[in-house]
Amino acid sequence: MFGRNLLPSLWGQSDVPSRREENHPFFGIQRDMNRLFDEFFRGMDVGPLNAAGERLSRFVPSLDVRENDKEVHVQVELPGMDEKDVEVLLTENSLTVKGEKKEEKEDKGKDYYHVERSYGSFQRVIPLPEGIDAKKAEAKFKNGILSISLPKLEQPKAKAKKIEIKTE
Repeated sequence: MFGRNLLPSLWGQSDVPSRREENHPFFGIQRDMNRLFDEFFRGMDVGPLNAAGERLSRFVPSLDVRENDKEVHVQVELPGMDEKDVEVLLTENSLTVKGEKKEEKEDKGKDYYHVERSYGSFQRVIPLPEGIDAKKAEAKFKNGILSISLPKLEQPKAKAKKIEIKTE
């Protein structure tokens, strides 16, 4: 009889207590910790995924920023979008690219009808160096690629003047 009490696999079906996961003593602690982390990371770009996979459904376009002596060039990948869905804003110290992606797929067959819709808005803010010539800024959109050219203001090159050092 002693072995029967220590080994649950030897218990009869009537001896095994029915226990739901919610009644486990650590389930409440785990639920509270999950809620605490979800509230802490809400509104940030980092953090755990929520049950609905919120971060996976959000659209974040890739971008490439290059700078040389004459200009800052920004390239944004916007597959499946049109130029009318995108807005480019230039301020004194930043470039903002924002838009909304709407996609709808429809498939009809003899015995079925399937529609899939996805929506997502995005906003990317790129900090810029001083001296951008806003009047000459250009944006072009072709084949899902947005190219933005931001020329720098021409600054007169200071001529170096050698100053003689006198001794006393």
